[in-house]
Amino acid sequence: QVVHAHKPHFMALHCQEFGGKNYEASMSHVDKFVKELLSSDAMKDYNRARVYLDENYKSQEHFTALGSFYFLHESLKNIYQFDFKAKKYKKVTGKEIYSDTLESTPMLEKEKFPQDYFPECKWSRKGFIRTRWCITDCAFDLVNIHLFHDASNLIAWETSPSVYSGIRHKALGYVLDRIIDQRFEKVSYFVFGDFNFRLDAKAVVETLCAKATMQTVRAADTNEVVKLIFRESDNDRKVMLQLEKKLFDYFNQDVFRDNNGTALLEFDRELSVFKDKLYELDISFPPSYPYSEDSSQGKQYMNTRCPAWCDRILMSHSAKELILKSENDEKIVIYDHIGPNVCMGDHKPVFLSFRIAAGAGKPIANVHKCCVVQ
Repeated sequence: QVVHAHKPHFMALHCQEFGGKNYEASMSHVDKFVKELLSSDAMKDYNRARVYLDENYKSQEHFTALGSFYFLHESLKNIYQFDFKAKKYKKVTGKEIYSDTLESTPMLEKEKFPQDYFPECKWSRKGFIRTRWCITDCAFDLVNIHLFHDASNLIAWETSPSVYSGIRHKALGYVLDRIIDQRFEKVSYFVFGDFNFRLDAKAVVETLCAKATMQTVRAADTNEVVKLIFRESDNDRKVMLQLEKKLFDYFNQDVFRDNNGTALLEFDRELSVFKDKLYELDISFPPSYPYSEDSSQGKQYMNTRCPAWCDRILMSHSAKELILKSENDEKIVIYDHIGPNVCMGDHKPVFLSFRIAAGAGKPIANVHKCCVVQ
């Protein structure tokens, strides 16, 4: 429905955890799904496609479970993709699917983060895939990214910023260094996927439970903290929040949904470290994670984590300049989420729709040309 509404000419779709949580059992369904998608009636006007699926879960050393899809509308002429090995662009024709052999595919760069980035997660699937495109003389990189999660709410709550925030900071810095290093010409770039950015847990809890008293529950055998209970000081000492390793049970979920949760955006601080390198449009949608996986609960959050804007679309400052600014009040640039009332798994996808002026990639480009690529 979103594709039908926006009618993009070039469409990039980035997926993480491809094959689902039980990928050993579910990966066999992926190829059938992709082939049906490529041949579906809804996609019939897209006569060229490139699909890159990291399905090789038996290679723990390389497996990222990332899936990158690129669809080109029949009206688009002369689209080129960069060959990282030959260091030149090749014209895109036909529909091609690559899986299992992504390590030997010169049309992309793929890396899994080193194990020592997140040692407590033995079989991490976190990493990135990068492709480069050229449309009407405009070259740009598209980077599919999956950063590390919060393993424990209790550990995330201990410090501000949390230890997990520091790990994501390190991994994202690694990706940005890779895509602007000296091996290839520098171009504009868009980085989008599951950054796993979380709200500053300590600040959020202290704000939500400002007038509460905290009870600490410890394990009898190890004396380790296993639960924090925040109760109202009066009002019959009503429980406001229960916090465990994988429990974030706040009594009023509406705070995360009302006005798209914008009251909590002040605690979304992880991107601020990269403000010199990355730009993001204003967020006007509710936290994208963790939604209930009950198909009848499309709007409901699970009580496992504090809701947060994990899924983002970020760009270099030069990419921001490429996005065509409308000269009238028509809203051409849209940054939003998909399926607000529909269960789509524990993450709600986000999308960015914009137009690039023909010739925008040239330094002396005339942005008022009539030909616009969407």
